[in-house]
Amino acid sequence: MPCVGALPLTPRAPSLPARSGSVRDVVSKRIRWAVETLAVEPGDRLLEIGGGPGVAAALICEQLERGRLLLIDRSATAIERTRRRNPGHVASGRLALETVDLADFEPGEARFDKVFAVNVNVFWTTPATEELACIRRALAHDASLFLFYETPSAARARQVAGRVADVLRANRFAEPQLLSRSATLVGSVSRLA
Repeated sequence: MPCVGALPLTPRAPSLPARSGSVRDVVSKRIRWAVETLAVEPGDRLLEIGGGPGVAAALICEQLERGRLLLIDRSATAIERTRRRNPGHVASGRLALETVDLADFEPGEARFDKVFAVNVNVFWTTPATEELACIRRALAHDASLFLFYETPSAARARQVAGRVADVLRANRFAEPQLLSRSATLVGSVSRLA
């Protein structure tokens, strides 16, 4: 079983079924792995941080029936790309989009079962105090925070995983479970402490 540092990692999740002609045919390994690991349920309420062009959003919304995904990104360009990629999901109400920096995000009464980010550096390059405070306010009881990274090397993967774990612990999250798809695809899942 692969390891990051001295901690054992969870083996990869099962593969999503391929659908001819769908977004699944052109999905990067990191996005596919992230969505598989989330194990989306039809009624899940999800928050994606920094959704970029909306590829993960497309995969997730295909699995939602009663659930909903809110994608936030500080880039108006990224939000527009997501809107263009997912017009049907936006029209159905399964996907909502908001241009906002995570540190400024106000969830209001909304609570999410799963919050996730892929390659969002704030969680390993800074203390992320304001960002994780926003996430704590947005999490439902027993909800999970998933952070995924694709790194250029195994050494960087170990560095990122270790730093993310330190930042989560420092911000009142439970000890994260470290995940790995390969030597360079790493992640963590944690809950409120």
